[in-house]
Amino acid sequence: MSPKQLVVALTLALGLPAWAATPSAEEDLLGRTVFQVLLGELALREGAVDLSVQAWADLAERTRDPKVLSRAVEIAGFAGDNVRALQLVRLWLEVEPESSTARQSLVALLIQTRQLDQLRPHLANLLEADKENLANNLLHLNRMLARITDKAGVLDLLDSVLAGYRELPEAHFALAQAALAANDTTRALAETEQALRLRPDWEAAAIAHAKLLGRSNASTGIDDLARFVKRYPNARDARLALGQMLVAEKRLDEARQQYQRLLKDYPDEPSVLYPAAILALQAGDRDSGRQQLTHLLETDYPDKSGIHYLLGQIAQEAGQPDQAIGHFRQVTAGERYIAARSRVAILLLSQGKRDEAIALLRQTRGATPGERTQLALAEAQLLRESGDEAGAYAALEKALLGAPNDPELLYDAALTAERLGRHDAMETRLRHLLKLHPEHPHALNALGYSYADRNIRLDEAAVLLTQAIALAPEDAFIMDSVGWLQYRQGKLAEALTTLQNAYQLKADPEIAAHLGEVLWQLDRRDEARKVWQDARSQHPGNAALNAVIQKFLP
Repeated sequence: MSPKQLVVALTLALGLPAWAATPSAEEDLLGRTVFQVLLGELALREGAVDLSVQAWADLAERTRDPKVLSRAVEIAGFAGDNVRALQLVRLWLEVEPESSTARQSLVALLIQTRQLDQLRPHLANLLEADKENLANNLLHLNRMLARITDKAGVLDLLDSVLAGYRELPEAHFALAQAALAANDTTRALAETEQALRLRPDWEAAAIAHAKLLGRSNASTGIDDLARFVKRYPNARDARLALGQMLVAEKRLDEARQQYQRLLKDYPDEPSVLYPAAILALQAGDRDSGRQQLTHLLETDYPDKSGIHYLLGQIAQEAGQPDQAIGHFRQVTAGERYIAARSRVAILLLSQGKRDEAIALLRQTRGATPGERTQLALAEAQLLRESGDEAGAYAALEKALLGAPNDPELLYDAALTAERLGRHDAMETRLRHLLKLHPEHPHALNALGYSYADRNIRLDEAAVLLTQAIALAPEDAFIMDSVGWLQYRQGKLAEALTTLQNAYQLKADPEIAAHLGEVLWQLDRRDEARKVWQDARSQHPGNAALNAVIQKFLP
């Protein structure tokens, strides 16, 4: 007989609701108890939750046994029958008034049912009954009450429950947390200050106090925590928090000083090594960054792939392709996996191993649509850099068969088609992209620029570029397109101003090519020559720049 059949048989044999009747003197109470336990557990196992609750609740009310009551409360709670669970847990406390487990269960149910008014005496009882762990219990109060959405009510509850514990810093810290959750920053700040008066070296309170001050003024919060760290130089967590706050405010030199001090005290601690390494790299100290990252690989830091990726970047920037490839190949998982494989492919291409590079990318399997898109883009870039623009376009077209609405693929395919002179294909891809994402500034810019560059449909180009610049007013490339459109419209003075602003934002060689041409047409030829020459010294191989120079300075 299967468990499900047994449940049915037992239910029929029991003759529900026969168990609710008063048992006769001759009834085998032990047998009946075993029978109901068996029925309750089998019913629960087979998904007949209501039947299980009924069986256990009846048994609990009839026997008043604490263990039975505990199980009945558990199953009623699991079934979501909070009314029955509350009835049973109150009976449990009536039978076993000193049971902390019963009271904890009652508190949990009252929290779940949002009955704050009934929580006060039971929370107070739990705290009073466990004096040995009082400080720790106070710190866990807010976590216990986290699911209650009435945060002002929680603060009021804790004000009442903790009235007798105001000599303890943990009580004030708990009140600070509750006040913060209730959006009462002033109260939260006052409570953390009181906690620090009672326990001046408490790092958690000092960090909370600094972060509260930092909400209105980041520097004030930083200065507050810096004073604490100066008074307690061995305060590890506070110094870590200070370093993080300095990084958030881009005060990187000061942040690095804090992490360098931490490195002396905790040279093997991942939470110190990683940010110290990143700050070293940002400061241009490649040797220190590499040393710290290498040491990090010897610790229990979980993201070894991420560390290998950074070490690969360092090696690549240092002109050490074999070392870079070695590190990138050890990126075997995580969000940088595809990027690492792409970098290996580019490095292989630079070593003349084109076929191996392409094979590597094609053998790599993307786990998500996003990863598959990144692989397709990487293959297209690889082919493009090897001089095979048509191959790049074919790779993108193939990828679009599986993801016809992917914005990145559509955009890259459109630009590739433009470079190949396939203007109809370019426009088709961009129009499709704009239908899906009408406010895609780069798609608007690409289509508007194409019209302007070919000196066609200038009114339509103006509409497209006006939309693009409104969406991304500080984008130098969109500004360049607007300036080039103005040049095509004969608005040379406006074009000059726009292109100068764009070049000031980003000294790109193609912007330089446009700016120089406008200067040349304004008969400011010495300035044009200087712009072109300066740009070519930085980008000697740029085709667009060299074409313009050849045109005007053959």
